[in-house]
Amino acid sequence: MRVRLKGDVICTLLLLAALCSLLYSQLEHLVPAGNKEPTQQRPPGAPKIFSDPRAPQRLTPAEATAARPQVTPTIRRAEVANDRVQTTTPPPPTDPAFDFKHYLLNKDHRNFNLLINQPRKCRKTPGGPFLLVAIKSVVEDFDRREIVRKTWGREGLVNGEQIQRVFLLGTPRNRTVLATWETLIQQESQTYRDVLLWDFVDTFFNLTLKEIHFLSWAAEFCHSVKFIFKGDADVFVNMENIVDFLKRHDPAEDLFVGDIIYNARPIRARHSKYYIPETMYGLSVYPAYAGGGGFLLSGRTLGRLSRACREVELFPIDDVFLGMCLQRINLKPVLHEGFKTFGIVRPSAAPHLQTFDPCFYRDLMVVHSLKVAEIWLMWNLLHSPRLSCTQKKQVKKPFQWKKKAQSTAQEPQLR
Repeated sequence: MRVRLKGDVICTLLLLAALCSLLYSQLEHLVPAGNKEPTQQRPPGAPKIFSDPRAPQRLTPAEATAARPQVTPTIRRAEVANDRVQTTTPPPPTDPAFDFKHYLLNKDHRNFNLLINQPRKCRKTPGGPFLLVAIKSVVEDFDRREIVRKTWGREGLVNGEQIQRVFLLGTPRNRTVLATWETLIQQESQTYRDVLLWDFVDTFFNLTLKEIHFLSWAAEFCHSVKFIFKGDADVFVNMENIVDFLKRHDPAEDLFVGDIIYNARPIRARHSKYYIPETMYGLSVYPAYAGGGGFLLSGRTLGRLSRACREVELFPIDDVFLGMCLQRINLKPVLHEGFKTFGIVRPSAAPHLQTFDPCFYRDLMVVHSLKVAEIWLMWNLLHSPRLSCTQKKQVKKPFQWKKKAQSTAQEPQLR
């Protein structure tokens, strides 16, 4: 009996020793020792790594200088951490909640250097171009920029009027995904002469920076332009309809036209992409603003809006921010039913038309959220000499687009 009891005690002690050893090894991984090297070390001169990838991530002047496209691709491919060559691409960071504290601490930093400029873009046409097309894009979306260049965003004459084009870019957030992005974007700029690149990080909440920097650039380098179309790279634009519409307006008068959202309430739900706490915006409704998929403004409005945006406090949702700037200059944006920046639905008065029928698009101005292949297909269908929309004439009365319900709880446009 004593022998058995003694054996049980010994087994218990051995199990306790093994458990303590296991706990010690786990604690050693969780709390690194003082003489251990950190698992990740930022090399000297490298851009600051932010803990929140969805925060604005605005670079200081010193970091912006280091972030400029001056590093050769060879150095990029040989990034070293703790004297160990990184041979695999790290997994993309997860997107935690937006860090409003970080944003508020850095929101007054609103002047960033222009890394790639096109100062002669609007000097190609005597007296300035009739229309400047400005498209928001990101470095990685070369395919979207290319399809815009080959379809609705072509430079040249449209209905007798001169069109010029620029793409608006910031620096990529995850630079390790595309190690040679500086070389690629420089080559693209030299080929097409239509890239504007600033040294702020290109994130959703930095689109406001893209807004104010473009307006400032256009006011300085394209002040003689008659009109401006500004939109996203995933829209389809019927440029012929745009030009015909603008020909009926005077560029010396104020004009701001698009898919206007009225009485939209700030989103207070924390899970929403557009969540805004009351401490940041205390009013119950936003001012009227245009869906960012695409809108038009005149040359006169450009100058006034650029000055106003330098005076209005930055807001993380660019569409709403522009509405605040319009409110400051007491200019009411004009709703046009041809701007479908929230997509399109089949009109009840024309049930024979499908939503992807070219005859359905022929009378529109802007349609948002199309894939690359859809933009190419629709542009070619609309410009086909075999296009026939005779069925539309069978409708006794011309159909009217359904007016969008003026929801007081409508979210800003999804990107």
